[in-house]
Amino acid sequence: MRHKRLGRKLGVVTKHRKAMLRNMVTDFLRHERIKSTDTRVKELKRLAEKMITLAKLGTLHARRQAAEIIKDKEVLKKLFDEIAGKYKERPGGYTRIVKLGMRRGDNAPISILELVEEELKPKRKKKTKTTTEKQPTLTKGTPGAKSRKKEAAEELGLMEQEQKPEDESKEPLTEQGELSSEPKKETE
Repeated sequence: MRHKRLGRKLGVVTKHRKAMLRNMVTDFLRHERIKSTDTRVKELKRLAEKMITLAKLGTLHARRQAAEIIKDKEVLKKLFDEIAGKYKERPGGYTRIVKLGMRRGDNAPISILELVEEELKPKRKKKTKTTTEKQPTLTKGTPGAKSRKKEAAEELGLMEQEQKPEDESKEPLTEQGELSSEPKKETE
């Protein structure tokens, strides 16, 4: 089993595979799209995204690391000057794979790898309800208690709010719904 084994062998020896991927990533960055088989495109996507991430750093060390893989100086310059600037605000996902179908002759699945062109639109954060004061909870047996569904319906405007007559003669309720035995004290 190949559990936790990164990378694909692509049916070739290691030297051939490394050389092929270097040439493919160089051509991909030169033309900004490339057409190949599905497995090669998936492996190429990993390498191309790493190169763009290195180019976004823009340091001399990052340029030398990218130069180990991209041997063409013009493509390296284009990567660090143009492509990295285009994706400065994007936190990854610079490429897309488009499936084309099957190749005539050997029926191999063919795909196109291309750079993403559209601008990144950050997702909006959901608005959360802010409660400034926590209301005292009333138990079900008390006259002022409401169900959660009724409260939600009133907030949405689906139900009219119940009008409470304000009688000062009634004694105030505590948080547990019991009558308070102490008379009201007026503070001045």
